Amino acid sequence: MVTRLTLIRHGVTEWNKKGRYCGFRDVGLSKEGEEQAKSLAKSLKSFKFDKIYSSDRSRALQTGRILFKECKIIRVRALREINFGVLEGLKHKEIMKKYPLAYKKWLSDPYQDCIPKAEPMSVFKKRVNQAIEKIVRLNSGKDLAIVCHGGVIGILVCGILKKNNFWRYVPKATSLTVIEYKKGKPRIKQFNKTKHLE
Repeated sequence: MVTRLTLIRHGVTEWNKKGRYCGFRDVGLSKEGEEQAKSLAKSLKSFKFDKIYSSDRSRALQTGRILFKECKIIRVRALREINFGVLEGLKHKEIMKKYPLAYKKWLSDPYQDCIPKAEPMSVFKKRVNQAIEKIVRLNSGKDLAIVCHGGVIGILVCGILKKNNFWRYVPKATSLTVIEYKKGKPRIKQFNKTKHLE
């Protein structure tokens, strides 16, 4: 019996476009993000999902509503993006002025807990894994859609592949990543699919 998760990163926000770090902050979709979600909705028309889950942040919920119209969306707080601490809302240039050493260290190895007030990567990973494991456990043999964030998908994929290069596995806005669970073991069937944006 296979449980299939289709993980969807939310559409782009104004903060994404301006290069501002956006984790826990509740930022909505930009016009471009709405259009991305509408494009994806067309290509998802033939898909039938048993349940739809979403992060409780506006950008994920807005994406979910565009994709799935009046369907019930189950909000899961634990599917939020990582909390970037003092980096929230700042651009690269601003961070390089305020926290250059910690930032460079963190970019080269995000598993180093060096950003003030940020959620440690180990805590983030545990939070996401527990949320996904619970969803899979409650929905054995079902097809599920999960609208969430780049970091959430990235940390999950890294864990499955047993990789540490987190940045490489952060997918693009409104991309699709499909993971199948068989006898509790996950397998990545598709990663970062963005054909609908072409």
